[in-house]
Amino acid sequence: MTQAQTLAKALNPLAKSPQFNHSKARATARGDANVDWAATKARNEDFNAEVDGCETFVMKDGSVAEWSSISSSYTAKAK
Repeated sequence: MTQAQTLAKALNPLAKSPQFNHSKARATARGDANVDWAATKARNEDFNAEVDGCETFVMKDGSVAEWSSISSSYTAKAK
């Protein structure tokens, strides 16, 4: 779960910016070598930025950095 916590800590300060969006979240996540892009793509197969806000990122250790529209932040969750 450490991998998801690290990504969430990187994304949450950015999420406070009024210009934050899923594209900026994805760009930040691309800089993290621990993101499992195949699993992330599968998890977000029906992702719609207009409805969902931001994607959930799946990490190589199986944990996730999950977006919460309610709190407008990412939360690390174990697999």
